[in-house]
Amino acid sequence: MGTSGLTLQFEIIALVALCVVLLLDLLYVVKRPHEPSMKEAGLFVGFYIALAIIFGGIVWWQAGSQLGQEFYAGWITEYSLSIDNLFVFIIIMTRFAVPRKYQQEVLMFGIIIALVLRAIFIIAGAAMIEHFSWVFYIFGAFLLWTAWHQLKDDDDEDKDSDSGIVKKLTSKMPFAKEYDGNKLRTVVDGKKLFTPMVMVFITIGMTDLLFAVDSIPAIFGLTNSAFIVFTANIFALMGLRQLYFLLGGLMNRLVFLKHALSFILAFIGVKLVLHALHTNELPFVNGGEGFAWAPVIPTNVSLIVILATIVIATVLSLWTPLGRNAAAKAEAAEAEKAAAKASIEGEQESGK
Repeated sequence: MGTSGLTLQFEIIALVALCVVLLLDLLYVVKRPHEPSMKEAGLFVGFYIALAIIFGGIVWWQAGSQLGQEFYAGWITEYSLSIDNLFVFIIIMTRFAVPRKYQQEVLMFGIIIALVLRAIFIIAGAAMIEHFSWVFYIFGAFLLWTAWHQLKDDDDEDKDSDSGIVKKLTSKMPFAKEYDGNKLRTVVDGKKLFTPMVMVFITIGMTDLLFAVDSIPAIFGLTNSAFIVFTANIFALMGLRQLYFLLGGLMNRLVFLKHALSFILAFIGVKLVLHALHTNELPFVNGGEGFAWAPVIPTNVSLIVILATIVIATVLSLWTPLGRNAAAKAEAAEAEKAAAKASIEGEQESGK
């Protein structure tokens, strides 16, 4: 973990430039609501990934290898978590039957909310770390718990839980049954009602909040620089809406992504606990002295572990019989659920 060797001027210019890029992306979606082609989505994703790699190289050149490695490790970790977040967005879009034409706007809303929430958590996390070094114990324990929770959780239970929270929040709000373009309010039989788009936005916001709580402690396990944390998060969110249309068909193929993310979170959690032990200042733990035996895991080792984990998970998911069989089972289960849902809806319609 290192301190920033970048000038304040560089940091301000970089943050302003990145915010402008995100704003232009937003304006593009607002002015041209459409479903992007695979070519368009691929070009945007490739551009944003190349931009992140170049930016990391500039940071490396300006501030040295330590900060450069911290950026790359943080960006890859946050990007991986964002892809996991994206899969949840796909589930939400499917559940609420959002028209494809307006899914880009919903995604852009989700990205902006995610950025705002992460900015709040980054500021709070940086302040806590600066004044209370023992917070690394809490961050480490939380990441270990999150890793275990993510590994053993059943996705259906999570979906039902999220749906229940949203229903409680919106129980007294009058909703229309159908969408009215991308509007949030509509008029049906002379009554002003909220469209289902509001429900989608609330669900996306709740999802963003949960992922922000997970992702910020994870990246603070790789760097103490709030600038690196924030820029890594911005780059992780850039191109996410285009990636949505590229990865839609791979949702059931990347079956080991959840396991990879669990391992990464657990690894960073262990790293944080070891760091907390090494720099211990709690008076009731070892008399306020650090534990010399607790190793400090270098950033380059963290970067290698994170990259290797993502590569191995992707290879196992896409190019091994084990991954293909697991994907086939996931797709069959998804088709069975869809058929069951359609059957229930058909019976309800015929009953009317």
